[in-house]
Amino acid sequence: MPSKNQLQTILKDKYGINKNITQSLTFEDCESLLLTLQSQPETAKLVESFINKNGELAQSNRSLGQRRQQAEKKFARLQVETEQLEQSIAKLEQRNNNLGDRKSQLSEEQQALESQIQALAAQNQRLNAKVSNLGDRNEELIEANDELKRDNKELKNLVDQIRLRLARDMNSLLQYEDSELRKAMIRLLRWTLG
Repeated sequence: MPSKNQLQTILKDKYGINKNITQSLTFEDCESLLLTLQSQPETAKLVESFINKNGELAQSNRSLGQRRQQAEKKFARLQVETEQLEQSIAKLEQRNNNLGDRKSQLSEEQQALESQIQALAAQNQRLNAKVSNLGDRNEELIEANDELKRDNKELKNLVDQIRLRLARDMNSLLQYEDSELRKAMIRLLRWTLG
């Protein structure tokens, strides 16, 4: 009488049933299966059909397993890339926030500078008006100074003429004998001559 192992070998060699499938069966189950397959050819065809289908399914499972491994590897790569992209996005967002803050700061500085420019422009206009007024007054003062110089020259000439005339008249009066009158005129002459 054959052993369970021998029955499994017969089932494998003759009908293509893998030992892994018959492993869970008892000796009696293996013996009954062998008798059924030998006595019922349609059952043998059904088993053969199952074996063929099992082979196709195994091939399909291998293919799916390979595709699954590839998908898992691709998923792992995509996760790494996603993390890198998220880090890059976080850095870019931080940089964008920093640039936004800098833009606000520059905008405030620009507004302050524009205010200073406007204040300086207003001050410049006031100073230009003052310079214009001072220029006008300076011209007036130059004209007045020139006129005063002319008046002073004329006045000096007039004073010189008066002194000269007075000196002549005094000199002719000094020729008279009255000593008191003569002394008073000398004092007056000295006083007018400076």
